[in-house]
Amino acid sequence: MISFEDFILEEDGPIYLQIIRYVKRGIVAGSIRNGEEMISRRALSALLGVNPNTIQKAYHLLEEEGIIRSRSGAKSCVEVDEGQKEEIRQSLLRQETLAWVQAMRQMGTGREDALALAERIWKEGGGKEER
Repeated sequence: MISFEDFILEEDGPIYLQIIRYVKRGIVAGSIRNGEEMISRRALSALLGVNPNTIQKAYHLLEEEGIIRSRSGAKSCVEVDEGQKEEIRQSLLRQETLAWVQAMRQMGTGREDALALAERIWKEGGGKEER
């Protein structure tokens, strides 16, 4: 079963989109595998302390994207093949890179400075978020 124990609610952005991004990142990273069961909607709502409708919306959108499949009276499960996994990966990379580029431009950072910063962080082993 997929664990949401390390899920961290961010201050900005709708919670249902954060849940979707968490699931997609887990699929791409391999920590969420094809066939793995999702936590029940009620249990996730209680765990995160959010409205059950928020969880329902996230699960519904994951179903519409063909990432999870729900059957009446049964658990929802992840159902992605390698092609879907790569599509999810490319989509996430594009979305997050676009957000980063927009933030750099908004702060008046030039292309070379932004790329130098990214290179420096990459070499430092970035990946741990600063809070």
